[in-house]
Amino acid sequence: MKNTYIISSQLSLLKRFLKPFDNVRKSLHLSINDLSKREREAKITDPLTDSFGRYHNYLRISLTERCNLRCTYCMPGDGVSLTPRENLLTTDEIVHLARLFVKQGVDKIRLTGGEPTVRKDVTEIVGRLNELDGLRTIAMTTNGLTLTRQLVNLQKAGLNLLNISLDTLQPARYEQVTRRKGWERVIAGIDLAIQLGFEPVKVNCVVMRGFNDDEISDFARFTLDRKVDVRFIEYMPFTGNGWNDNCMVPFKEMLSVLSKEFPGIEALENEPNDTSKAFKIPGAQGKLGFITSMSKNFCGTCNRIRLTADGNLKVCLFGNAEISLRDALRNNCSEEDLLTMVGLALQRKKKQHAATSWIMHGGMHKYKILGTPKPFVPAIQQETVSTRWFSTTNSSSSLNEDDKFSKEDKAVLTHVDHSGKANMVNVSHKSTSKRSATACGRIFVGAKVCELIRNNNMKKGDVLTVARIAGIQGAKKTSEVIPLCHNIFISSIKVNADIDDETNSVFITATVESEGRTGVEMEALTSVSIAALTIYDMCKAVTHDMLIYDIKLMEKTGGTRGDFRRKSSDTTQ
Repeated sequence: MKNTYIISSQLSLLKRFLKPFDNVRKSLHLSINDLSKREREAKITDPLTDSFGRYHNYLRISLTERCNLRCTYCMPGDGVSLTPRENLLTTDEIVHLARLFVKQGVDKIRLTGGEPTVRKDVTEIVGRLNELDGLRTIAMTTNGLTLTRQLVNLQKAGLNLLNISLDTLQPARYEQVTRRKGWERVIAGIDLAIQLGFEPVKVNCVVMRGFNDDEISDFARFTLDRKVDVRFIEYMPFTGNGWNDNCMVPFKEMLSVLSKEFPGIEALENEPNDTSKAFKIPGAQGKLGFITSMSKNFCGTCNRIRLTADGNLKVCLFGNAEISLRDALRNNCSEEDLLTMVGLALQRKKKQHAATSWIMHGGMHKYKILGTPKPFVPAIQQETVSTRWFSTTNSSSSLNEDDKFSKEDKAVLTHVDHSGKANMVNVSHKSTSKRSATACGRIFVGAKVCELIRNNNMKKGDVLTVARIAGIQGAKKTSEVIPLCHNIFISSIKVNADIDDETNSVFITATVESEGRTGVEMEALTSVSIAALTIYDMCKAVTHDMLIYDIKLMEKTGGTRGDFRRKSSDTTQ
């Protein structure tokens, strides 16, 4: 009964603690009308410039979610759920929004998909866009399957730039990656584009280790007698494509291969907003390019914004945040308010996309946990007495933790007095020092909830944003929910929550910093725990089959006991 009472009291305390987040959650989930009322006076004078001074004059419009191929690197094997047709932008809505952006300075529009050529009115759309004053370039990215039938009419309508996706020069391999036939038609479409005078004709090749990395030199030779720009694209993560960094061939490795095959290959000058690093083989009619989205991002010069087929504005390809211009348009939102929404979205654009900083550049990557959730096993069963959970970062790292403290230190629990009663540690004799701690954890939510979170379709609002805020608040209130923790001054709290498609979970990390006489491990662990509980709370209307697991301290610095870091073998289990 006593234990039941304690658990009930703790749950009651936790509910009171989480209650303020309901208001936070509601405030982040604004309707279009709310957004207009609250932020109408923002007076954004240049809606296409973000907070980092990047001017966005390039609009990419997805005409459809459908595609006539099933490429393994961008579509799950069992397909995708398509948006109902009535929720997609109509031709008039596409042109209306395009005109709005062109008035503000957009001078290049690229039509994408899915596969844009499967939309029956694609030629009409190109023609109507061509009538917009100030629009200099109408481009299209296509898989090229239907170009021999459509390209002449598209060019007459106003299409003047063409990108064709082709990942292999081997017909059998093409069928393997696209799950469809048609390689010969794509090659015919490329040759037709060259004959019609498209300059340049760009051929996009996603390079994947173990699949087509042996064709890099073959694609380079493709430029010798054809006036094409072959652009090698680093393999990027997308929903359901089973992305693995071992499959990604970085730019430098590709260039090294070509330098051996073509010793005279030379770098060309690039324009400020180019995404591709240009090279040329002496004597070749065409050029080569490398799109280094993963190994060396070009976020600093990004001038692109995206409009999805269902009318959502995306300011970053890898960003989760979207705002529905379709809904605003269909609710008779004024042009001024539409521009305010665009401007506010761009003001929230981050300095660089998450995929690069997370996957390729250190960050918390070393703490990523792979595999599926494992049943909890008490630590005493997991390891022998001699196994160390932590290793030091100083010169004494070879010492066993047991060697670093006296028997008296090991035998006494610091939060228990000599009689065995709970006791808060007296830290008055300790010196003040800078201290930090990083913890991580995971909540398994399942594939369906991952997709809902990513698309921001949860009824309770933006799950990841609210979880981050809850984690920050959790760290601040640690002393209120953990009885023997000191109330300390915290100088910095950083919380990240990211979807991991491989485990269908949300991976949470928290780093807390302070300058004082006691550490911040508990603040970091509490931050992760509260963030995970918040995700559970926001998703429980969809499923209760969730599991919070593997919450642990990853590293700490400062304090009399030295610096600790979890061994690498303990971070990937």
